[in-house]
Amino acid sequence: MTPAAVSKNIARLEATLGIRLFQRSTRSLTLTPAGEQFQREIAGPFEAISNAFAGAAMIDGKPSGTLKVSVALAFGREYLVPMLGAFLDRYPGIVPDWHFDNRPVDIIAEGFDVAIGGGIELTSTIVARELARTHIVVVASPSFMAGRKMPTHPSELIGFDGIARRSPTTGRLRAWTLVNQVGEQCVAEFRTRMIFDDPEAIAHAAMLGQGLALLPMPHAAPGLSNGTLVRLLPAWYAEQNPISLYYPKRTLLPARTRVFIDFVVSTFEQGRLASKFDARI
Repeated sequence: MTPAAVSKNIARLEATLGIRLFQRSTRSLTLTPAGEQFQREIAGPFEAISNAFAGAAMIDGKPSGTLKVSVALAFGREYLVPMLGAFLDRYPGIVPDWHFDNRPVDIIAEGFDVAIGGGIELTSTIVARELARTHIVVVASPSFMAGRKMPTHPSELIGFDGIARRSPTTGRLRAWTLVNQVGEQCVAEFRTRMIFDDPEAIAHAAMLGQGLALLPMPHAAPGLSNGTLVRLLPAWYAEQNPISLYYPKRTLLPARTRVFIDFVVSTFEQGRLASKFDARI
């Protein structure tokens, strides 16, 4: 709609209701107290109607429409993009609109159907469905460890060069406390050789023999599987937020969102990805 059409419709609504909904000035447009009350009263019914339309959107009896998903860059590329072919074969009417970003998004404010990752703040409007437990592990390349004695306790890491991780949100270097199955704890400390703010870049630097690294299991797993990384201190790990599916809490979830959630959960179970990400196994 054009701005003129919007203004005309608002004026008509205000005339019908007999109240002023907006306070207008040359620089701002805000709701009046009466407008705020009206918005609260219609929010629930309007969302129900919107969800009903979304739920009814079908092509040949199958869900359709654009599916807006937020996912971390490396995790999405490695584990979720390979699922897309089978998903689209099953639901050809759904158009994936994926946003790759290494940050916790505001699902409601940014209009996402689903976010996949960890660390998103849970509120009364957000549902989280856990996909996998995951941990931080200590890794290095075989070439880096050549001629070096394997550490037997986290306290011995201080003698190794390592790749530190800086938090992109706080700017601080991440510190990890390792634990083992019997409950012992020890802070992982090493000589900082370089500092990165992206775990995927840290994984590649570690594969190239540039130092040991503390990596989330999803980032370490490919290297551990193909032999470009070895795990140091296999009995030790650090806790991390689980990988979850996050989506808006609604009475009627759009069909495209519902089938995508079920598909991802099923694919994780069939591929036993949860066991690959759990450092305790």
